[in-house]
Amino acid sequence: MTQCLLTRHSRNRRLRPSFYRVEIAHNLFGEYSVIREWGRIGGRSLEKVDLFEGLVEASRWADRVRRKRLRAGYARIE
Repeated sequence: MTQCLLTRHSRNRRLRPSFYRVEIAHNLFGEYSVIREWGRIGGRSLEKVDLFEGLVEASRWADRVRRKRLRAGYARIE
C-alpha cells in the first residue's frame, strides 16, 4: 500500500483547508485499486476507487492525479 497526502489552504479565512489523499492498494481479486479521497479538513469527504490490472498502470494513474493536484495548489505533507 502506497499513499500520498496533500493539503491546500485558502486565502479566504472562512473556508477550511482542504485535503486530497491518493492511495494504491492490492485488492482480493488480484487487481490494484487507486483510492482517491478529498474534502475539507474536519468536514465530510468523498471517495472514488479506480481499478487496474497491473501495478504499473495504477502507479501511472496515481502519479498523474498527484501531479494534477500539485498544479492546483495542493502541497505534499508526508
